[in-house]
Parts: sequence; C-alpha cells; structure tokens
Amino acid sequence: MAEMSVDLVAIERRLWSGQASFVGAQTTEGQIGILPGHEPVLGQLVEGGTVTIVDTDGARIVAAVNGGFFSVAPASRDGSTTSTVRILAETAEFAEDIDVEAARAVLADPNASEQAQAEARGRVRAVEAATA
Repeated sequence: MAEMSVDLVAIERRLWSGQASFVGAQTTEGQIGILPGHEPVLGQLVEGGTVTIVDTDGARIVAAVNGGFFSVAPASRDGSTTSTVRILAETAEFAEDIDVEAARAVLADPNASEQAQAEARGRVRAVEAATA
C-alpha cells in the first residue's frame, strides 16, 4: 500500500505524526483530499474546519482545526522518500477530546463572537465526522 508521512501540529503541540494513506482537509478553496504521490500544494485551512487522516492500518483520526495551512511535498523521484504532508494549525484538537455539548452551547449563544462560533462549528463537525 502506498503511504505518506503526515504531521498534524498546532502552535501548542504536535498532535499526530506517522504514516498515512489519506489526508482530507477543509481549505479556503474547498475540500481537498491528499493521496500518496500527490503533486506539491500549499493550502490555507479554514477557520473552524476539520482534518481527517487515515493511517496505514485504516484507523481514522479526525481533528477540529482553526486556521493555519498545510503543505504537500512530493516523494523523491528515485523513490527513496515518500510524500510528506504537514498540517500546521493555529489550534487543533482530536474529536474524541471535544466537549460537543459545550460547543453546541457556544453555537446557541447569540452573544458569542464570530471566532468562537467558527471554532464551535469546527468542533461539532469533527465529532460528527468521527462518529460517521
């Protein structure tokens, strides 16, 4: 099976690093899916988005991300290195660590800031994607 090296990093910590067969992310240009061998690309992550990583064992890792960017570096032509995906988010948290009721409370609060609303939407989306 083809694979690529993936790092999911937020400002405060590295959340996940390993080999994966797929990475999906919400960007300012739309949803993007990355498979091993993808052409080099640089994308800006949306505020309140999600990232999905499928590792080489088939496990899905879903995280809510808020802002940042990702890059795809190509594999070497001689095959000595795999494609590399770096996801650098301002903030990120795994779906299983999210308090979905707290996120929904923010969405229901008419006084919550646009930033807080966007982050809460991303958290709810991440939980929904992880349980789908």
